[in-house]
Amino acid sequence: MSSLPSSVDVAIIGAGAAGLGAAHALAGSGLSAIVLEARDRLGGRAWTVQASPEVTFDVGCGWLHSADQNSFVAIARQLDFEVNKDLPPWRERAFGNAFPQSQRDEFMQAMDAFYERLWQAAQKGKDEPASLSLEPGNRWNPMIDAISTYINGCELKDMSTLDWDAYEDTNLNWRIRRGYGALVVAYGAPCPVALNCMVTLIDHSGPRIRIETSQGTLTAGKVIVTVPTNLIADEAIRFSPQLPAKVDAAAGLPLGVDDKVTLALSDAEAFPREGNLRGATMRTAMGTYHIRPFGQPCIEGFFGGSFARELEDAGDGAIAAQSIDEIASFLGNDIRHKLKPLCESRWAHDPFARGSYSHALPGHAGDRAVLAAPVDGRLFFAGEATSPTFFTTAHGARDSGERAAKEVLAALRKH
Repeated sequence: MSSLPSSVDVAIIGAGAAGLGAAHALAGSGLSAIVLEARDRLGGRAWTVQASPEVTFDVGCGWLHSADQNSFVAIARQLDFEVNKDLPPWRERAFGNAFPQSQRDEFMQAMDAFYERLWQAAQKGKDEPASLSLEPGNRWNPMIDAISTYINGCELKDMSTLDWDAYEDTNLNWRIRRGYGALVVAYGAPCPVALNCMVTLIDHSGPRIRIETSQGTLTAGKVIVTVPTNLIADEAIRFSPQLPAKVDAAAGLPLGVDDKVTLALSDAEAFPREGNLRGATMRTAMGTYHIRPFGQPCIEGFFGGSFARELEDAGDGAIAAQSIDEIASFLGNDIRHKLKPLCESRWAHDPFARGSYSHALPGHAGDRAVLAAPVDGRLFFAGEATSPTFFTTAHGARDSGERAAKEVLAALRKH
């Protein structure tokens, strides 16, 4: 890792996928660059841990969404990371009787009909809450809302219809056997990064930009800001002069909450590989469970939206406890002694994330372009929230970092 220089051509704030994408795009340009990262590790919201000797766990992003358009697929191959193309367990491979097939079929019909109404609403161009496309009184509405919390990190009432429509999904979802977070870290290995270096102020009032950090002050000709929207909206990083349009745009694109837990599973061979477990709970406050991902002896749980936030607020271990209770309600109490908490995320409580990934509030779908726009040819913005079509994803973040770096190079060519 790099020590803090006193002066660089380009400073990049944040060593997640966006910051690393920017650093790679500037390599070989002849410009001096440094990535300033507040954490003690690379990757940001991409983070792989060895939860136990037998279980590798992506605490953050885990799926290569839109894999046929995902720039990390080629990077994985270059870096010799095995790409797993098994189908996700979301629609198929139900386990147990908690959600009988006839009910699953009825739920999927209701879900597909909702998506069709939502698409029709988006074609009218009115940026209304996605919840207005729910069919009043449909018994599956709470669970359709639960799916929104998994996908968007929020309930449908807080989701912009036009933002939902702008997202591109090719429905091809792959995984990295060694972990998506591990891939992002390997991708960042050649980049010049200063860790434990928290940026507090970006002063762009003078001829050079002055950056105050926890390790001291440096100056830069250009700055690429890649931090999550909540840090800009909360003014955890301040700009001088202030940038109210950026703060407002970031506030219109808050990070929702999605959290994961992995539970060790004894007697794992009695359970299917890559199974899906979910109940017809008729609640929005529910988890969804992935049984034995990659055949590992574990069950992975996933929670979203205000329920995930409540569980986080309840303290360490609450997500695991909720998971075990819910799994036992589906499969019987005997399973309790087969499950042991290993690791859980608490992204809303992470001071350098303050959530999971961005969604546009109703009326704010246009804020992504506002946030992405350069300021005075000197300040540039990247991160998943600035991606026009692949927001919420690691590859959307990486690609946005590359885009911002190209904007820097274009601005330099003009002078």
